[in-house]
Amino acid sequence: MHAGASILLAIAMFVGFASDKARVEIISLLTIGAIALGLYFFPLAGTAPADGLRLAFGGFGHPALITICALMVLGRGLVVTGALDPAARALNLVWQFNSQLGLLVTLMIAALTSMIINDTPVLVLLLPILVQLARSGGMPASKTLIPVNSAILIGGMATTIGTSTNLLVVSIATDLGMEPIGVFYYTEIVLIAALIALPYIWLVMPRLLPDNSRAVAQEQRRYCSTLRLDEAGPALGMDHAQLAAMLPADVKIDTPVQGRMQIGARLNLSGTIDSLEAAARTLSATLAPQWLITRLSREAAQSSQDLAQIEMTVAPDSRLIGLTLQTAGLEGIAVLGVHQARGLVHDTRESSAEAPLREGDVLLVQSTVENAQDFARRDGLLILEGGREMPRSNKAVLAIAIMVGAIGLASSGLMPIAISALGGAVLMFVTGCVKFDRVGRALSAQVIVLVAASIALGKLVLVSGAAEWIGSLLASAMQSLPAAGVLAAIMLFVTVLTNFASNATAAAVGTPIAFSLASKLGLPAEPLVLAVLFGCNLCYATPIAYQTNMMIMSEGEYQFRDYIRTGVPLVAIMILTLSTLLVMRYNL
Repeated sequence: MHAGASILLAIAMFVGFASDKARVEIISLLTIGAIALGLYFFPLAGTAPADGLRLAFGGFGHPALITICALMVLGRGLVVTGALDPAARALNLVWQFNSQLGLLVTLMIAALTSMIINDTPVLVLLLPILVQLARSGGMPASKTLIPVNSAILIGGMATTIGTSTNLLVVSIATDLGMEPIGVFYYTEIVLIAALIALPYIWLVMPRLLPDNSRAVAQEQRRYCSTLRLDEAGPALGMDHAQLAAMLPADVKIDTPVQGRMQIGARLNLSGTIDSLEAAARTLSATLAPQWLITRLSREAAQSSQDLAQIEMTVAPDSRLIGLTLQTAGLEGIAVLGVHQARGLVHDTRESSAEAPLREGDVLLVQSTVENAQDFARRDGLLILEGGREMPRSNKAVLAIAIMVGAIGLASSGLMPIAISALGGAVLMFVTGCVKFDRVGRALSAQVIVLVAASIALGKLVLVSGAAEWIGSLLASAMQSLPAAGVLAAIMLFVTVLTNFASNATAAAVGTPIAFSLASKLGLPAEPLVLAVLFGCNLCYATPIAYQTNMMIMSEGEYQFRDYIRTGVPLVAIMILTLSTLLVMRYNL
């Protein structure tokens, strides 16, 4: 009875995820509730009702979940400190040189980075870069997002800390009696498979995807800004033509440069904020007075607040109308640029950040949220939706050091990954890389509840006898198959589950089944467990298979069929390659 009920519950959980009629958290909590209530009123043989409660809710205190949360905090620390921004800017330069080479480098960076950082933060970092490159004339985002996401998923498969699913499989397998698997224990297998799949992802997959660049193209605001050359830099001694050649393609010099640039000179430019920031870095200049930025940063640190870039529009009753930025007497903010509201006819206002302000102009300011709100309320402006926090770049090196230390201790075997990751997360908080009041942005409630539910379901499938029963059925069907066929079959079985439901739940169900199957076929458990782990990561064929698949769906204007058309061949390549490599690795 319990075995049949656990199978029905797993199927119900799969259907709930696939139907998308309820949130993942709700389905996960209902699953935990069903296990708790079911085992309370109908306990397993030889157990008390309280034992069922411990099984149902034990996932919330499981080391795997603690490790996953700690790794989320570590990844958040790298994002909010801007530790990976230099690599992102270098990637931008490669794309400008050659788009095909840029895609190849992006795929490699995505795969390698996701080996030690959770897949989602890696995509969060790369997504705006690829979309911006598409808008500036690069390869359409619809042709790059699915390939890059596939590379991220493959990289995340390569280490036990790459995804929360990997940790879940390893933890369940360890609970079942298998020796613990190190962080890089099977990395070479995945890297070889990745090299075999790379030509398809790089050269073939973009050709199978539509060009939706018109659908996703959105015009960005162009801001007029004044760059200040307050320090010695490459722009010194240059004339107008030389400066124009150094600037990004979509940046325009609004006021002709007279003579040659000197320290203290001002340069009036217009362009998108990303391009203006790139121009400032190239010329070693600033978009606002350096002394003001320094003061705002110091005041923000003293008040334990973060600086942010915020857009606000000049309202009809604003006192700023008719004034310039120089005569307005602004306090507590730094204006980085002005998007001028242009009239349809007879608009002769100078295109410059130094021109008088008008109703409808949009100011891009840098300040704390509190100061921006005070400024808007005091001077009659309306804060627009959006904005972005400025990275705490002074802590970027520290964040990288903490991440490297946590991963290094775990990979060397000096500490369990749960301890080293938890210690790294604590250091992220103590050093201010991640702030306590922002921890909600680092931790995903969806992932936490899903993992806890998956651990509980996996234990139920095992102790109820369902895993042994399903293993017997699979074993009888696979008696005549060679070892490679067995590995490919169980990998395919888990892959189907993960693409139409949840990879965490597929891991929870598949791992105990792999153990049962190994004992019945006389095979070592480890390669079958790795087959389950790999299968849980082959989630390329549907948009519902993984959260990063959903994240790129709107940006690329993808349809369900786009995932199937590109993902199914990749799944076939990976299953064939990985099963062969496992046979070679374990001499089966």
